[in-house]
Parts: sequence; C-alpha cells; structure tokens
Amino acid sequence: MRRFEPLSDEDLGVVADQLGRSPRGLVGVAWRSPCGCPGVIATEPRLPDGSPFPTFYYLTDPRAVAECSRLEAGGIMAGMTARLGRDEGLAVAFHHAHESYLADRAAYGEVPELENVSAGGMPGRVKCLHALVAHALAAGPGINPIGDEALGLMGPFWSRPCPYHGGDGAGRGGAS
Repeated sequence: MRRFEPLSDEDLGVVADQLGRSPRGLVGVAWRSPCGCPGVIATEPRLPDGSPFPTFYYLTDPRAVAECSRLEAGGIMAGMTARLGRDEGLAVAFHHAHESYLADRAAYGEVPELENVSAGGMPGRVKCLHALVAHALAAGPGINPIGDEALGLMGPFWSRPCPYHGGDGAGRGGAS
C-alpha cells in the first residue's frame, strides 16, 4: 500500500485555499512541490457523506492546475486520445497506469460504484490532464505515460513563485 504524508494544520489551510473550499476525505499528501506545499492530495474513495469519489489523486498546486488548463485549452487531449488508438505500446502502458491507479485507490477502500473507474479517461481516452498529471506526480515517472508527457509539456511549473512561500518556488521541503 502506498503511504502518504499526513497533512499538517498548515497543509490543510493551504489545500483549503488551493481548492477554494474545505477539503473532504483526505488520505494525505501524495506529492509536494519543491517549496514544500502540497501539490497533489490523495482522497478517500468514499467521502465522509457516503458519496463515491473516483478522483483518488487530486491536483491542487495552482501553478500546475493553470498549466494543465492551458494544455487542455490548446486541444492536445484529442491528439493524445488518437495516439492511444494507433500506438499499441502507449495503449498498453496507459492501461497499466489505469490498473496502478485502481490498485492505489483500492488500498484505501473498495467502492462498488467505482469498480473499474479510475480517472482522467483511463484507460481508453484522455479526458482530464489534471487527474493524469496528479497521478504521474504521485506515482513517479514511468507509471502514467500520458501524465508524464503532459508534465514534460508543462515544464518546471514549480519554478514560478509559490503563492504561499513566495520566492522562486524553491524553499523548504521537496518532492515526495
């Protein structure tokens, strides 16, 4: 089972600000930006109110969210989806990413309503870069090929000033 870093009171405040609401059903921090801020959180597969929540890895870093939105607005997802239909190796790797996502989430609870549902359109299409990038950051390189590709296109988003720590994005902590 993948272990996540617990959220401190400061982390909870940062995540609430990033989301614009109080976070629900948090498991922990799945990835931190180099400045130490939570950038991806892991969320329980069933929220405290009982509703199923398929987005186990949730991208919160506002710089990453903005870059994903920029890429999505540029229309790259249609091309990525088309490549899944033409490139068997990519399709197989993306299917493995889907299975990895499902296994990570299942370790925190089975939710029958979410059976075989991961996130971001996996395994057959590219629907949400935010979810795929969150998975790529949390799982590390080589697990989610589309998330890795999107990260490459985004460049070092964390080098822009951190809205919480200022400066150049570097600072306390590091990627986990």
